[in-house]
Amino acid sequence: MLKFEARPEASRLMSVASPLLALAITVVVGTCLFMILGKDPIRGLQVFFIEPVKSGYALSELAMKATPLLLIALGLAVCFRSNVWNIGAEGQFVLGAIFAGGVAMQAGPTTGAWIVVPILLAGVLGGMVWAGIVALLRDRFNANEILVSLMLVYVADMVLNYLVYGPWKDPQGYNFPQTITFAAATKIPKLVEGFRTNIGVIIGLAAVAGFWILLFRTYLGFQLQVGGLAPAAARYAGFSSRSALWTALLLSGGMAGLAGALDVAGPLGQLTPHVPAGYGFAAIIVAYVGRLHPVGIVFSAILMSMFYIGGELAQSRLGLPKSLTGVFQGLLLFTLLACDTLIHYRVRWAASRPAVKHHAAATATAKEA
Repeated sequence: MLKFEARPEASRLMSVASPLLALAITVVVGTCLFMILGKDPIRGLQVFFIEPVKSGYALSELAMKATPLLLIALGLAVCFRSNVWNIGAEGQFVLGAIFAGGVAMQAGPTTGAWIVVPILLAGVLGGMVWAGIVALLRDRFNANEILVSLMLVYVADMVLNYLVYGPWKDPQGYNFPQTITFAAATKIPKLVEGFRTNIGVIIGLAAVAGFWILLFRTYLGFQLQVGGLAPAAARYAGFSSRSALWTALLLSGGMAGLAGALDVAGPLGQLTPHVPAGYGFAAIIVAYVGRLHPVGIVFSAILMSMFYIGGELAQSRLGLPKSLTGVFQGLLLFTLLACDTLIHYRVRWAASRPAVKHHAAATATAKEA
């Protein structure tokens, strides 16, 4: 008989091994899923885990998918460590794309490459504005930031649709809901000619270093983490919960907005109703699989981008639905939550037979008496 027994202290080994165990279980369940769907499981796993890394071009596409996930997850990690539950990074991503797109549309044939900097800054501002609404409502009216941030995602989608179907619609676009194609000067500079990978990868890696320093080497990071782990101790120490709320949400919103700017001025090149790609929601899984640590988030972002690319390949090559990507993401999250139980608990075999013998002996003694 299996029994969960509380550990005297959290297991560091299981804290590291839990994501790996969750990934292994996800692969096993995925294999069974391919078999149920009548597909070759070896081919299915190859599409998800081999195809995205088997060539230089595939690696460049992997980096393109991982960059927005990495940036958004870094901001969410700060929020979650501060006990601020920002679930609406997808909306902040969309607003960042809208602000960046608005600046990009001002560029003309003679505009220089300097326009890229205002585009990225506009994206950061857009994300911060949308996250600032959440912070304001939580600060002034004690509104639940989970509900507010989540509902603002749908508002952001409607704002985007209004613009691309209305005032920003390309008059030469054959009535398609899209803006004009941005000028060449607005394109995010590429790292290698012939590949789509751009300087967003460098920005993402720089952000990893910056957030590591912020969280573990600055007084501000210490304040944020203490406020998340022990709010009462933070208040006793004089740390401002209001300041932590605004700092965490604005940082998170700014990173999501930056990801939106890089996406719309990079591979997309215009605003369309398809700008929301689900990165904001997937980044929540990325942040937790990466243990809310900047370095761990790098690896989890790469894994999640493999799921995105694998899902697209499974659709085109195996005839499977694109929603399979979401299935793998959900599997990874739920198995991670299950495996995390082993950080604070260990599994023991309960000795049931001796207990039965003891009960029988006690019954016999009672009858003799």
